[in-house]
Amino acid sequence: MTDLTMDQFGDQLGDQLATADDGDETAGAGANTASARSVAYYRGPVFQRRLRHRYLVERWFRWAGLGAIGLAITMLVVLLGSIVLNGWSAFRETKLLLEVSFDPAVIERVDPGAADYAKLARMAVQARFPEVTERSERRQLNAMLSDGAGQLLRAMVLGDPALIGQKRSVWVPARSDIDQLVKGNIARGGAEGERRFSDRQLGWVDGLRAAGALRLEFNTTLFFAGDSREPELAGILSGLTGSLLTLIATLLLAMPVGVAAAVYLEEFATHSRWTDLIEVNINNLAAVPSIIFGLLGLSVFLNLFGLPRSAALAGGMVLALMTLPTIIIASRSALKAVPPSIREAALGVGASPVQTVFHHVLPLAMPGILTGMIIGMSRALGETAPLLMIGMVAFVVDIPRGFTDSTTVLPVQIYMWAASPERAFTERTSAAILILLVVLTAMNALAVYLRRSFEKRW
Repeated sequence: MTDLTMDQFGDQLGDQLATADDGDETAGAGANTASARSVAYYRGPVFQRRLRHRYLVERWFRWAGLGAIGLAITMLVVLLGSIVLNGWSAFRETKLLLEVSFDPAVIERVDPGAADYAKLARMAVQARFPEVTERSERRQLNAMLSDGAGQLLRAMVLGDPALIGQKRSVWVPARSDIDQLVKGNIARGGAEGERRFSDRQLGWVDGLRAAGALRLEFNTTLFFAGDSREPELAGILSGLTGSLLTLIATLLLAMPVGVAAAVYLEEFATHSRWTDLIEVNINNLAAVPSIIFGLLGLSVFLNLFGLPRSAALAGGMVLALMTLPTIIIASRSALKAVPPSIREAALGVGASPVQTVFHHVLPLAMPGILTGMIIGMSRALGETAPLLMIGMVAFVVDIPRGFTDSTTVLPVQIYMWAASPERAFTERTSAAILILLVVLTAMNALAVYLRRSFEKRW
């Protein structure tokens, strides 16, 4: 009801009461008097004032709800905007074009892998700026190159030994400070002593840019390299692989145990104090802080059972314990949503209770169970605290190949990068957060898709 009709509400209600009173031929004098008082009350100023106050409260409540939603959306936009602004530049890297001479005097033909390829990169950059002759300036010139330049040249020679003795144009990665300068993340101005690059390096960068020997390209290192102390060489592949192995171990351990527990409690267990105690503990475990599970894993899985520290197997067991309550609660809700008529019909045609559950009830409840498992896995993917307790904060460069290899996970790698003071790690931290958010969004979207695709309408 709007403000324009609010004042007319009392009159309309009074008219209805008066009409009803006139139509009731059997009403007595007392009833007529009470009806007249009601008509007068609903048309009076007291009722109108109370009515206006009620609609005012409802209006304020509606605007308060819209304001809360707007505030939440604003905070989300600010959060995502800051992450995107800080991290989008990490998806590009600065490359320098050098004429590299694969000098046989530097590369050993017997064992090319043992050669000093960083020297080849230094020779190439010095050949590009022959006017630089002083030792201090040569150090500054060599400092523009990343350590990955030598690694790139080594990989090229090992892949094609025929390059020895030839001269090729090669795009090599720049050091992180030069990379941040080119991207505009570091200011060019200010005193030379307050910057991490000199005026000479600034002039060389401008010269390379003018000559077309400097460019920004897609940063494949971020996706296909392991962790590194050098920001421009650090990637998330080890963290992604460790997260995948940990989630596989979590799923293999938590899924059968959680579904079996839910089926027993919902379909077979009789109501008793024992089952009530189990249900209360399951609900309480769902609210336990995650670091408690990390302490349990440290004391039981590592110290008692002797599992390898910072391994995906130990992390998967810890996350499985943490995810079990979520899976059990979601699975029980999905089983409870199946109509009793399904069970009664199966039992009526001669199916046993076990056949009823596993042939009829469980398949119909599987979409809800899968949704609960995916949501539980999403929570496990974003956990950091329990994995820190079992040593998965280790600096891991190599890509793990099995469940018992030392590894880290993507949230822990983000935590380690965020603790680094270098500006280049700041943008990589934001980029890794964006990748993690994309993965989590994809997992939740998959849960929604499965629920809508296989959901039964009863």
